[in-house]
Amino acid sequence: MESDCRICARALVIYTLLFGWMSVRVLGAAVSTKGNSSVMDAETTPCWQVEEFVVSTECTQCSDFQAKTRSECSSTGYVEMVICTKSNKDEYRSCRSSVMEEQLFWRFEASMLGLTVFFALLVVSRQRALDRLASEKVRKQIESI
Repeated sequence: MESDCRICARALVIYTLLFGWMSVRVLGAAVSTKGNSSVMDAETTPCWQVEEFVVSTECTQCSDFQAKTRSECSSTGYVEMVICTKSNKDEYRSCRSSVMEEQLFWRFEASMLGLTVFFALLVVSRQRALDRLASEKVRKQIESI
């Protein structure tokens, strides 16, 4: 019984640490985006954020050279060229590729399937171990009669 309590306490500590780590990551990201948005000038704001635009080149993967030189490529690895209607500027903006999204979706699905199988096997093995302990206890009680 004591070992079960230790396992529960360890699991509680692990879950608490995991929750704390995730909270810090999420709150840190929220704070950093809030701080950056108030500092932006009208000069540094891309034209596609303040006026209407037309997409001239669809979302394509960045080349190795573009990935090193363009800041737009750093977040997703894909860019699209837009033409702002009022200022007639050609600018690049980061975009999310449907191919990339599909790959991420299937990777997530595969990892969830893997975790499901792992935890199902874990539950079955735990149940078998508990059944063995219960049958051993019943056997000992029958032998003592």
